[in-house]
Amino acid sequence: MTPTFPDVTISTERLVLRPFEEADVPELTAMMNDELTTAWTSVPVPYTVVDAREWVQRQAPRERTAGRGLVLAMTEHLTHRLVGTMHLKCTNWRSLTTEVGYVVAPWARGEGYAAEAVLALAQWLFRDQKFERLELRTAAGNTASQQVAQKIGCISEGILRNALIVRSRTEDGGWADIRTDLIVWGLLPEDLEDAPETGHRAG
Repeated sequence: MTPTFPDVTISTERLVLRPFEEADVPELTAMMNDELTTAWTSVPVPYTVVDAREWVQRQAPRERTAGRGLVLAMTEHLTHRLVGTMHLKCTNWRSLTTEVGYVVAPWARGEGYAAEAVLALAQWLFRDQKFERLELRTAAGNTASQQVAQKIGCISEGILRNALIVRSRTEDGGWADIRTDLIVWGLLPEDLEDAPETGHRAG
């Protein structure tokens, strides 16, 4: 039987990380149509309500049930507004390693939400799930994502040259694929020994 992550909710001071719900579809659709999200991810362009519903109802739950990882909606504790998405992927259950990716809504950027969420997720992974490594990969030009990695204590371990395709605006307003380098960041349990406890499992 394939190992899987539990169906979990994780709370921090400002955030609740929980499974996606049908009510998230409109906010998810708007967030994924943002220019920076389009540039740094491989989401469909344009990202439709049908795409969002497929993600919420089928693809996100299947990541967990198939043992590949875990997808959580990142929401504000007070307003319940959708802040972003967290995605554990490429999970290796033998070596107890996984990779985290995330998207933050335009209105929520610059508030430290991504770092808060990744740190809480890492603490849950290492302490509750006994994982040994969390990896984060950032495009060479994505300085905001690199700052998140640095803020939570990730170590830059190297560059995968020409390993990623990102998108850039063309003169006619369309999008063109361009190749770029990928920076690999690693986080181990001992890297968090001095970090304050930020999250707790709520179910």
